[in-house]
Amino acid sequence: MGAGGRVIGAGVSVILVIGVCIAVIGGLKGRNMADEGDVLSTTSKSVAAICNPTDYKQACVESLDTLVSNHTATPTDFIQAAINATIKAVQQTLDHVGIIFDKPEEMNPYQKMAKEDCEDLLNFAVQELQATFSMVGDNDMHSLKDREGEISSWLSSVISYQETCLDGVEESDMKIQLSNGLLNATQLTSNAIAIVSAISGILSNFNITLTTNPESRRLAEREDVKGGEYPGWMRAQDRKLLGSNHKGRVTPNAVVAKDGSGNFKTIGEALAAYPKNHVGRYVIYVKAGIYNEYVTVERTQTNIFMYGDGPRQTIITGKKSFHFDKITTFRTATFSVMGNGFVGKSMGFQNTAGPEGHQAVALRVQADASAFYNCRIDGYQDSLYVQAHRQFYRNCVISGTIDFIFGDSSTLIQNSLIIVRMPMKGQKNSVTAHGRKDRRQTTGLVIQNCRIVPEQKLAPMKNVYPSYLGRPWKEYSRTVIMESIIGDVIQPAGWMEWQGNFALDTLDYAEYGNQGPGSATNQRVRWRGFHVITNRNEALQYTAGQFLQGNTWLPLTGAPHILGLKN
Repeated sequence: MGAGGRVIGAGVSVILVIGVCIAVIGGLKGRNMADEGDVLSTTSKSVAAICNPTDYKQACVESLDTLVSNHTATPTDFIQAAINATIKAVQQTLDHVGIIFDKPEEMNPYQKMAKEDCEDLLNFAVQELQATFSMVGDNDMHSLKDREGEISSWLSSVISYQETCLDGVEESDMKIQLSNGLLNATQLTSNAIAIVSAISGILSNFNITLTTNPESRRLAEREDVKGGEYPGWMRAQDRKLLGSNHKGRVTPNAVVAKDGSGNFKTIGEALAAYPKNHVGRYVIYVKAGIYNEYVTVERTQTNIFMYGDGPRQTIITGKKSFHFDKITTFRTATFSVMGNGFVGKSMGFQNTAGPEGHQAVALRVQADASAFYNCRIDGYQDSLYVQAHRQFYRNCVISGTIDFIFGDSSTLIQNSLIIVRMPMKGQKNSVTAHGRKDRRQTTGLVIQNCRIVPEQKLAPMKNVYPSYLGRPWKEYSRTVIMESIIGDVIQPAGWMEWQGNFALDTLDYAEYGNQGPGSATNQRVRWRGFHVITNRNEALQYTAGQFLQGNTWLPLTGAPHILGLKN
């Protein structure tokens, strides 16, 4: 994870300097939240009501300046204005990327990649902000409240993209300039999340009361799946498709086969044939075989259902790595998914660079409402990059060494096998490394009803190569392990530091209802940010229904799932 040579060694860690750079800039240019208490007293009542829940109130007031004298402005107008200000801030930074990397003739290949990555990522941020702006405008306040989690997830992804841009830049002066340029955009994005998350309180300040009229709110569209039935809002075509899929009778739009028995010989060719403006599921069947290719499901290729003949029969493999190929972690992925609504079933994703390759991603996912089931994700360091948005994994096998499940998404891994592998000499293993940068982000990583075990080669060496549940990549890292069986491969302390005291007070790590020899919590770390959950209602916040708003989209994936707690 990250672009630098990040290795957990015996007493030595090579650590990214992002946090330091941002802290320096924050001290120089950031607005002090403690000094902003009087900001709202000098503005209109409406702006004060909107900005009150935010952390960066001065930035919020300035972003809503055009509405100060507009006495007919609605809450929707204010929310859209906040998002629009964020769009302008990100676009401004995007426009200056070329200035920051102002001497292309002097840049090495890695720097050129970092520049291109930043341009791509900031474009993603702008596009998703624009989509969020439209989403807010297209919904009344009742529907907006229902979609609060979805909108917050999209806004959280904007911060994820900004951070991924920074992660890929190694030169400290360029990193500082980018951090400086992104500071305002990050603050405004944080404010937008705070505003959306406080819709009910804001509406009360506008003397607006939400009703619970079932017809106006179309509650049928939010019904859970009961008795194996699909919800009323699911298209008949998708119901038929998913029902057929379970019985193996689905008719694919494209068939990939290395032996020529399908429409295409490579997955890339099948994706290139994806029709523009396609409506509904697009089904790609990948026959058994080892596909040595680097695959990207583009942003425009939405609602793809791709399935194989099994995770040990249909395998997509690659070996790109940061160390050997001198490329950003972002680019090492064997299989990348950007198109929303992607469903992967019965396939294997590999990165065979080995522990010597350091950062080497097998599967990278930034697609919202994406799901994988009966899949394998095998690698060593950074195997599964859960980059952004809402993701769900069920009945999967995920293996690796250092930070092998990492990213800044809202991800839930359920009923899966997590295998800790043998690292290089002197290294320590960390199952997770979540990257939540801002406390307002709704992102987090949840592992539910899974088994965490060592591979056979590591088992007798588990004390020579210590393994931990996770470590905090970014300041507000959030990870919850619940209702799982934790093997004795995990050290009694459970969790490990990233660097010194970094993030130990601000992270959010928790455990609930676990079993197994590695689940005892009496010797766990004593960090301020770690706790053992004892309240069932608190645990419910991290289930698929609440944490991912899973009842609104998981039925569409056809994946088996538990929306609540196992027990």
